[in-house]
Amino acid sequence: MTTDGKTFILLAGLMAAFLVFGQLAGGTQGMITALLIGGALNFVMYFFSDKMVLKMYGAKVVTRADAPELYDMVDRLRQRAGLPMPVVAIANQEQPNAFATGRSPEKAVVAVTAGLLAHMPAEEIEGVIAHELAHIKNRDMLLSTVAAGLAGAIGFLPRFLFLSRDDDGDSHPMIGLALMILAPIAAMIVQFALSRRREFEADRVGAEILGRPQPLASALQRLDVLAQRIPMNVVPAAAPLAQVNPLAAHGGGVASLFSTHPPTAARVNALLGLSAGR
Repeated sequence: MTTDGKTFILLAGLMAAFLVFGQLAGGTQGMITALLIGGALNFVMYFFSDKMVLKMYGAKVVTRADAPELYDMVDRLRQRAGLPMPVVAIANQEQPNAFATGRSPEKAVVAVTAGLLAHMPAEEIEGVIAHELAHIKNRDMLLSTVAAGLAGAIGFLPRFLFLSRDDDGDSHPMIGLALMILAPIAAMIVQFALSRRREFEADRVGAEILGRPQPLASALQRLDVLAQRIPMNVVPAAAPLAQVNPLAAHGGGVASLFSTHPPTAARVNALLGLSAGR
C-alpha cells in the first residue's frame, strides 16, 4: 500500500473513531460535534502539519543568508536525491537531532537543531541530512505527522467521553475512565507501528544519497549518546519525527517498551552491512 493510501486510512479512521465515540458520549448531538471536530482536525493535520511540527520543536525557517553552510549542504544533497529544494529550519534545542516534515516533496521542510550544528562534524551532519532527505523521497513525513495527530486525538477522546452526556442526559464515566487508561497505550502503538520500519529504510536510502553509509552510522551513534545526556523540550507526540528518540534522557521503565525508534545499534549494524555487501 502506498503512503498516500495509508494516510487516507489514518484520516478516515480518525473520523470514524470520532463519530462512534461522539455518538456513544453524546448521542446525535455528540456525533455532530465529533464530525465538526474530526473534520477540522483532519484539515489542519493535512494542510498545516509542517507549521505545527516546527512550533512543537521551536524551529524557525532560515535562508541561505542566515546559515549558508547548512543551506548549501542541503541544496547539494537534495540535488543528488533528485528532490526539490526543501525549506530549511533550525530548532533552538541543544540536543543534536533533526527531522523532516511537510505533506509532499514540494512542501517539505528539513530541520536541524542548533545542537547538531554545534556538536557534530560536517561529514556526520551530511549523513543526518541525507537521512531526512530520504524521508522526503520516501514520502514519510505526512504519514508520520498524521500518526502524531492521531495519537493526540486518541488522547483527547477520553476527556470528550468523560465530560459528555448522551441524548438521555446519562454520562459515561466508566468508559471515559477506561479510555483514559488505554488511550496513551493505543497512541504509542500507533506511533510504534509507523516508525520503526521507515527508519531502517530512510537509513538505507540516506546512505545511497550520500554515496556511503559510514558517516550516517557514525552520526547515529553520536546522536544516540548525546540524546541520553542532553534533554530536549518537545511534546511526546512530535518525538517520533526526530532522527533519534529526543526523549531518551527521560526514557526507561514501561515507556521504553513503546519506543518509536529501532535500537540505534541495529540501525548502525544495518548500515555497516551495506558497506560489507550483506
